[in-house]
Amino acid sequence: MRSAFSRISILIACLSVITLAAGAQEIVHALVGTVNHVDLPGKTVSVLTEDGSDGTFRDLTDSHASFEFDKVLRSETTAPVEFTKSGVRAIVFYYGVSLPRTVVALKSLGPGPFKNSTGVVVKYDKRQHLLTLEDQSGATETFTINQSTVAETDSGVAEGLKFDTHKGEHVRVAAAQVNGSNVALFINGALGL
Repeated sequence: MRSAFSRISILIACLSVITLAAGAQEIVHALVGTVNHVDLPGKTVSVLTEDGSDGTFRDLTDSHASFEFDKVLRSETTAPVEFTKSGVRAIVFYYGVSLPRTVVALKSLGPGPFKNSTGVVVKYDKRQHLLTLEDQSGATETFTINQSTVAETDSGVAEGLKFDTHKGEHVRVAAAQVNGSNVALFINGALGL
């Protein structure tokens, strides 16, 4: 009797693990780069990434893939098969840690000019949507965060107004000048420095 109970328990445990693994969702991340080439027949996107990571992404060809991607952010993006512009700075939304990663969508950052800054958070005013960084030279810069800002966090990509950080954390910001202010387009708060 005990032997039969043990076998049934092991079988149930194995089925539970398989069910959990099958229902797992991929977490969408993001990075900024310049799109070099979109190869529609080869189903790949080549990007010169600003973070220096491998810039070859495979196109999302498995329409049954399950991934977690904020609906507001997703509505502001373009599917890889529709993004045919080369030489454009864009936010690349992807999942996967093994290479090549899988591109889910892209978002053009527009014509620029752009400003890239890396530093330590000196002040973050979530109410006013202002992020102040101090770079290695000690100079400070303040960036406005709005609903179009995209943020990369330790738990994936998030809408900029949902971004949260603390004093002393290392952050990289890609911004544009709008009416004399630095407006954050992309914030990487998952630098792991």
